[in-house]
Amino acid sequence: MTIRNLSTLPIIVLAALAFALLAVACTTATVDDSLVGSSENNPTQTPVVLPTTSTRADGIQSLSTPELVELLTPSIVQIAVNLGRGQGVGTGVILDEEGLILTNWHVVEGAQTITVAFEDGTVAEGELFRRDTQLDLAIVRVTGQYGLKPATFGDSDALRIGEDVVAIGHALGLRGGPTVSKGVVSALDRTIVGEVGGDLTGLVQTDAAINEGNSGGPLVNMFGEVVGINTAKINIGDRIGFAININAAKTAAYSLIAQGPVPPPGFLGVGGVDVTRALARALRLPVGEGFGVTVLEPGSPAAEAGIEIDDIIIELDDFEITRGQDLTDFLRDHPSGTDITIKVVRGSEFLVTLNATLIERPQR
Repeated sequence: MTIRNLSTLPIIVLAALAFALLAVACTTATVDDSLVGSSENNPTQTPVVLPTTSTRADGIQSLSTPELVELLTPSIVQIAVNLGRGQGVGTGVILDEEGLILTNWHVVEGAQTITVAFEDGTVAEGELFRRDTQLDLAIVRVTGQYGLKPATFGDSDALRIGEDVVAIGHALGLRGGPTVSKGVVSALDRTIVGEVGGDLTGLVQTDAAINEGNSGGPLVNMFGEVVGINTAKINIGDRIGFAININAAKTAAYSLIAQGPVPPPGFLGVGGVDVTRALARALRLPVGEGFGVTVLEPGSPAAEAGIEIDDIIIELDDFEITRGQDLTDFLRDHPSGTDITIKVVRGSEFLVTLNATLIERPQR
């Protein structure tokens, strides 16, 4: 069988790589200095307290937008961070009455201090409790707070394209409570290409406005159930935002809370695009599916192992890679320090086997 060179892959992929121009909706907003406190990272074991899951009965009526906002606002917090080099703001969702709060990892990444402001005006020092860097989730913990109202979590698998949703969060760090924007579910199971090793998969796309400061806040259906965690928008598009589907977020939260401190996912150091059957056929590629490498982090395990631009990753250990989601899933189950074998298709006729040792994702 003749195998064509893959040099044409980046040309077709330019549209997909446009997603790399993401404005991650988080910590670029100016923060009120009065919100900045201090915290310590002391990840101790904790009893399992699972987020509240919806038990909505069949036939229940949907809420008006004002009713929905009134219901959800007590469960939403503003998160202010001191990064040393500057300050930023994001949003969080209360998980339980004990003070666990779900937000995005990129909201608190690199924070020297974390401060949480509640709807009733109280402010508390927070600490990084758990993180899932691959899924871009983190859990912040506050202590000494009483009467906290956990949000109710829905089922993102039940979402339908065109369904009304509301995004709530502290956009731009403005005073006066969270910002509310309404839209629809524009698409499901989206993948966006972020920085190297930071592709996000299984996302809910919405046209509800998401801005800097919204990250970590809820995307809510019209029954008052959180169905996503707002995480990013695309600067070059109009009203194209993304949320982590809440089923994936709940699963991660359950695992993080129950297991205690766990090693972070392994970091390989590649970015790229799914090689679909349609793309493979159009370019006459040598494989029907895989993950085409278009971005390579210098000094990363991938670079050290010898992966090259235009390689198509088809297998990690014995795990078949047919798309970016497979790569994400593999790395989440293989922490830093894991030795892996990588199989790639390269050039015209080569199946190359490489070896790499995963590392922890570098701080940016």
